[in-house]
Amino acid sequence: MFQSFDITASPEQGPPRIAALREAMARAGVDAFLVPRADRFQGEFVAPADERLAWLTGFTGSAGLAVISLDAAAIFVDGRYRLQVRDQVAEEIATLDPTEIKPGTWLTENVDQLAKVGFDPWLHTVDGIKRLKESIGDHAALHPTFNLVDRIWTDRPPPPVQTVRAHPLELSGEKSSSKRDRLAQELKDAGHCAAILTLPESICWLLNIRGDGIPRSPVVQAFAILHDTGRVSLFSSPKKFEHLGPDPNIDLEDEDAFGRAVGNLDGPVRIDGQTAPWKIAEILEDRATFDVDPCSIPKASKNDAEIKGMQNAHLRDGAAMVEFLAWFDEEAPMGKLSEISTARALEEFRVRAGDLLDISFDTISGSGPNAAIVHYRVSEQTDRKIRQGELYLVDSGGQYIDGTTDVTRTLAVGSPSDVHRDCYTRVLQGLIAISLARFPSGHAGRDIDALARAALWRKGLDYDHGTGHGVGACLNVHEGPQRISPAGTTSLRPGMILSNEPGCYRPGEFGIRIENLVVVRKDGKSQNERERLCFETLTFVPFDRRLIDTKLLGPWERDWIDEYHAEVKRKLSGLLSASAGEWLDVATRPLD
Repeated sequence: MFQSFDITASPEQGPPRIAALREAMARAGVDAFLVPRADRFQGEFVAPADERLAWLTGFTGSAGLAVISLDAAAIFVDGRYRLQVRDQVAEEIATLDPTEIKPGTWLTENVDQLAKVGFDPWLHTVDGIKRLKESIGDHAALHPTFNLVDRIWTDRPPPPVQTVRAHPLELSGEKSSSKRDRLAQELKDAGHCAAILTLPESICWLLNIRGDGIPRSPVVQAFAILHDTGRVSLFSSPKKFEHLGPDPNIDLEDEDAFGRAVGNLDGPVRIDGQTAPWKIAEILEDRATFDVDPCSIPKASKNDAEIKGMQNAHLRDGAAMVEFLAWFDEEAPMGKLSEISTARALEEFRVRAGDLLDISFDTISGSGPNAAIVHYRVSEQTDRKIRQGELYLVDSGGQYIDGTTDVTRTLAVGSPSDVHRDCYTRVLQGLIAISLARFPSGHAGRDIDALARAALWRKGLDYDHGTGHGVGACLNVHEGPQRISPAGTTSLRPGMILSNEPGCYRPGEFGIRIENLVVVRKDGKSQNERERLCFETLTFVPFDRRLIDTKLLGPWERDWIDEYHAEVKRKLSGLLSASAGEWLDVATRPLD
């Protein structure tokens, strides 16, 4: 399953492909064209046939937007990819951060007055196009068109072939019919005749199905309409679903019928402007009403069966990680390991753990300066040996039949420096602060994000990514709407699962990140007459004690580490080989 991440376009290939795109733009009568890293379903993991941004520019990150005018080009990526994008795209393409300059601002400076800006209306969300229109103003006009990249990508791969399987009740915790009836009542109460579902993870959750064919994500690509009667119209290849048996309240139709079916709805029809393609709003016109995807919060608020499945998956995953860490401690000092060989070894340990469907994202396996690239993707060209005196960062996870995992550990190879230990300990203090947080219900991720940064801020340090993202249950490893971030506005609710992953990065030298997954729980107490919430840790993998500077720790932090390590040993000891068990005994000893 592990791949060496061959880049679909090298930096040298970008300029001639952009030149070909400009020829297609001239033929189509547009002065600029938008190329997002997106498919029709707004998935983080897209099929090779939808990797248009990577093919055109060489950039392989999971989020980005290229804007190509007739005589200029820019690519917009967030802070996670600031270093990566500079290595992957040609110098002729400006690399910009949308928090510093908006794509609309760049367009007004690089196209003439009243220019036509082309875009594929299936690949951009309603909210995304609205923001761009506001930013451009009257300077230029956005012009929906066919996808011009597809016109020039002559060897574009075929669409993925997907199979569908039922997600059993013991893992879903609720029948699909119950979910459909519950959400249909919400639509009725809101006065909506139907809701358009465009996110595959929402449809999979609602119908208790899972699929394959999309790298790293066990979803089924489809569109759906949930009617206020509880009936669902599902648009995909009907043959994929035949083996599941008929359901009188689910109508199977070809995907080509989706646009017509949307056009035939009377309204008001709910669509989620953050995730729905612009094309849907275009079809519905004034019959559209904008509200959140009705599956969004129920899907994020896991029930007991889903949480139990996640706990079981994390125990197997934790055992695989301990086997890997024991192996790494023995092999790394010999100087023969590389980033790719180490990532492959980790995946093999996960395979041995059992019930693995796939890894949950492309493993981030970075040593030395590569670890400072937040979402580093190792390739044959960038692969390097793991050397003595360096730090090695591994961020990885598994898609299991009962849950999704995501864990990051930073490891010392040989003796760490004082700077390594200082930065690592401050990152660990941030993770502990989130783990120990108690807060009244109604608060969102933005309200607690600073807890993870405080120890770093005291040293003048910070990191350019959120502290935590939402996680699905045998669905997407990055799945909202919940997150711990300055931009996290969704109130945290019991059952929501998030990552807890502060970091510290020194470009050209090292990167440190530590990550556990946590689930929101009620702590049984109230605060200001409101229910109080806390986090329960799901991940059980020891930290590298060699990197912990105990002089920086408060007594509550020492206690938390020792208690966590004792629980790791208690939960995992019976799942390990003899040699890994011996290694774990040492790794989980109380701090000196």
